Amino acid sequence: MAGLAISGVVALAGDAAQARDLRVGLSAEPTSMDPHFHNLGPNNALRRHIFESLVDTDAQMRLKPSLALSWTPRDTTTWEFKLRPGVTFSDGTPFTAQDVIYTFCRIPLVENSPSSFATFVKPFTRVEAPDPLTVVVTTDGPLPLLPTNLTALGMLSAKASGAAGAVTFAKGGCTGMGTPLRTTDFADPKVSIGTGPYVLREYVRGTQIVLAPNPSYWGPKSAFDKVTMKPIPSTGPRVAALLAGDVDLIESPAIQDLPRIEGAGFTVTKGLSNRIIYVHLDQFDGPDWKTPTIKGTDRNPLRDVRVREALSKAVDRKAIVERVMGGVAQAAGEILPYPLSGTTKDFPIVPYDPKGAKDLLTQAGYPNGFEITLGTPNDRYINDEKVAQVIAQMWTRIGVKTGIDASTASTFFTRRNKFEFSAYLSGWGADSGDMSNSLNSLLLCFDPVKGLGFTNRGRYCNREVDRLTVEAMATFEEAKREDLLRQASALAMKDYPLIPLHFEVTPWATAKGLRYVPRIDQYTLVMNVELTP
Repeated sequence: MAGLAISGVVALAGDAAQARDLRVGLSAEPTSMDPHFHNLGPNNALRRHIFESLVDTDAQMRLKPSLALSWTPRDTTTWEFKLRPGVTFSDGTPFTAQDVIYTFCRIPLVENSPSSFATFVKPFTRVEAPDPLTVVVTTDGPLPLLPTNLTALGMLSAKASGAAGAVTFAKGGCTGMGTPLRTTDFADPKVSIGTGPYVLREYVRGTQIVLAPNPSYWGPKSAFDKVTMKPIPSTGPRVAALLAGDVDLIESPAIQDLPRIEGAGFTVTKGLSNRIIYVHLDQFDGPDWKTPTIKGTDRNPLRDVRVREALSKAVDRKAIVERVMGGVAQAAGEILPYPLSGTTKDFPIVPYDPKGAKDLLTQAGYPNGFEITLGTPNDRYINDEKVAQVIAQMWTRIGVKTGIDASTASTFFTRRNKFEFSAYLSGWGADSGDMSNSLNSLLLCFDPVKGLGFTNRGRYCNREVDRLTVEAMATFEEAKREDLLRQASALAMKDYPLIPLHFEVTPWATAKGLRYVPRIDQYTLVMNVELTP
C-alpha cells in the first residue's frame, strides 16, 4: 500500500520536519479558475483555497468569520461588516473595503455564466466604505440571509484586477473598475490573486491544478508544500489511482469499491450531504411546444400534475438506495435534508406504488403511456447513470417507455441549459444550507430581473410558493422564517414539480497517514485534511 509522498519517497505523514506533497483525485473537474464564473460545486470548492469570502462555513455549514470578523444589521435593509485587519493578498497588497466593493461590482459583469452569482448582489442598492476596514451594504428590501449569501462570493484584489483608483458602487453600473478581467484570464497564476491559504501554481484544463501555500496567509499554515488536484471523473480509474499510490485522497469512490479500499488499508470517511439528486420535469406550455424527447402525444404530458405524480410513484426510492447506492444514501421527500434550516422532520417520502401510477396515467388520458428520453450526466454524481437507468426501467413498467441520453457533465449541462431534455436527472447542493436556496434555485418562477428561479429548468411556476419563499427571505425572525419555508416546500411538493430521489452520503478515501473530515456541502478542502500517526 502506498503512503503519503514525502520528499520523493513513500513514508508516513507524521514527520513534520520533511516536506509533504498531497495529490487529490477529483471526481469532477472545475470548469474555470474564475471564482465568479459558475456556481458549481467543484468550482466553489476550488475557489475556497485561493479566494476567500467575507463569511465562511464550517463542515456542518454553520457560519464563521473569515475576511469579515463581524456582521451586524443596522436596520432591516442595512448591514455593517467589520473586516479582518492585517490581511494581505498573495501579492502583498493589503485587503481593504475597496476590494469588497470591486468584487461586488465585478460579479454581474461576468459573461456567459452557466449559473450566475449575480443573484447574490442583485438586491444591493448601495455599498459604501466608511473606512478601509468597514463595509456597509444597503439592500432594496430586508435580506436576513445576506451573511449566508456572502459565503459564496470570493474576494478579488481591485488593484490586481486592473482598478487604478477608487471604485464606487452603483446599481446601474460601478465606476473606477478599469477593464474587468475575463474568465479565461484566471488560468494565469499571475492573475489569480487571493487572500486564501493557497496560491495557484499551474492550471492545465483536463490534466491538473497545482497549488502551493500562500506564505502571507493570515490563518493556519498549510500542512502541505504542494497540492496537486487531478480530475479523474471515472470512478474505476480514480479508485485504481488511489490503490496504486498515484494519489493520496479521492472523492466519491464507487460504493461497491469501499470494502476493497478499506481492505487494502486505506481510510474511508462518510458524511450526509446537502445534495439532493432529483429528476426535473419540464412543464413548458405554449402553442409552439415541441420536443424530440417525448413521443406519442401532441401535448406536453408533464404539464398534468397527475402525470408528474405517476412518475414519482413509479420510482422505488428504497430500492435505489439499497441496491444502486449500496445503502450509502438517504431517500428524499423534499429537496433539502433535515435538520437544515427550513426543513421538516420526517417529511413524507412518496411511496412506491406502480398500480397507483398506472391509474393516474389513465385518469390523465394516457392509458397507454407515452415515450420519453431521460437525460443524465454519467460522471457528475455518485452512480448517476446507473440511477437514471433504474428510473427508466421503473417508468417503462408503468407504460412510459423511457430511453436514456447520458453524456459527460460538461456536455450534459450545456444541453440542459438549452432545455433539450423534457426530463433529466441532476443534483443540487444548497450552498447556504438553507431551504430558501434550494427553492429559489430549483422551483421559483424564473425571473432574471428579481434573480429568482435561476436553475429552474423545469419551468415550474407557483406564485404562492414564490410568495412564501420571498417573504421568508425577508424575515429576520428565525422561527417565523423557517415556518414560511416549511410551508413553501410542502406546497411545492404537492405539485410534484420535480422528483426528489435521495440525498447523497459522500465518501472520501485517503492513504495511510491522512484522514478527511467530511463536509455536508461535499467540498474537498485541503484545509480539512488531517495528518494522522
